[in-house]
Amino acid sequence: MMNSKKSMALFFFCSIIDLEMSEIMKSIYSLTLEEMEEYFLSMKAKKFHALQLFSWLYEKRIHSYDEITNIKKEILNSLKLNYSINHLKIVEIQEDVDVCKYLFELEDSEHIEAVLMRHDYGNSVCISSQVGCNMGCKFCESGRRKKVRNLEVHELVLQLLMIEEHLKERISHIVVMGIGEPFDNYDNLIKFFQIINHPKGFAIGARHITVSTCGVVPKILEFSDFPLQINLAISLHAPNNDIRNKIMPINKAYPLEELIPAIKKYLEKTNRRVTFEYILLENINDSDECALELAKLVKGINCYINLIPYNETNNLDFKRTKTIQIMRFYDILKKNNVNVTIRREFGSKISAACGQLRSKKEEL
Repeated sequence: MMNSKKSMALFFFCSIIDLEMSEIMKSIYSLTLEEMEEYFLSMKAKKFHALQLFSWLYEKRIHSYDEITNIKKEILNSLKLNYSINHLKIVEIQEDVDVCKYLFELEDSEHIEAVLMRHDYGNSVCISSQVGCNMGCKFCESGRRKKVRNLEVHELVLQLLMIEEHLKERISHIVVMGIGEPFDNYDNLIKFFQIINHPKGFAIGARHITVSTCGVVPKILEFSDFPLQINLAISLHAPNNDIRNKIMPINKAYPLEELIPAIKKYLEKTNRRVTFEYILLENINDSDECALELAKLVKGINCYINLIPYNETNNLDFKRTKTIQIMRFYDILKKNNVNVTIRREFGSKISAACGQLRSKKEEL
């Protein structure tokens, strides 16, 4: 009887240890190639194993270390003890013409979403960078639900990996413009870019990657020193401080008098054109006067304006600007020599607004 009790106690003790280890074990998808090289060297193994492992993860798309055939078993056993190879769980997929929205469940039961958009130039995916968002933009469904935490590097990577696995097609363009403020998760974001840009990773060209910020000035300046030529988009959404203060709280911390000079410094260092995102909200920021003010604000800046028709949501009172006024706003900018486009609308039959699918799931 005593042996039986001891065995049972040992079983529960080991189970608790296993559970704790699984909770703290890092994901192999969080490592850049350089970090993998450091890991193998620390094990007195060859550095080139890192490149082999990268290939297995991102080219061959393995689901288990047991599938690896060109790395010694004792090295793989060490990897198993230190790094998990788990994937995210897709809990819902909504589809419409040329668009597919994914709801993912994370290991802590939180939810994030990503959107696939099909274009004539390839498949583009918009991913989330945080669980929730603290920026509090008044028109944004994501900002309605506060930030829970940053996404880890592997949670950024796995959004792409699982969408490609579902599609059985290559993703050619990445936009970090989903739930969250990417520059509020800066360090993880930078590692993510290094992984997806690497030839043995996703091999996505830097110029096919875009990150959007609502205007975190210190990180814009820091990002200007990042060596990869990632595209920068600024969520502007207003031509002056009065309107921007009302709809974007970030503007009280970094008003246009600080944001615009920071963008100009970024341009001086990178010589990369900046995109200004501008969601048109009926009777808020869509007047002719706003268009003229916007043209004056961006004069002399190497940029283009991306006008975005608003995706309405039941939880927020903002309305989509009527099509005739969208075109009028566009024409005013054009006549004032501003490079401007109108974003193609996707997902009229699904929960298209950023964070909308997550909110529906969390608020059931």
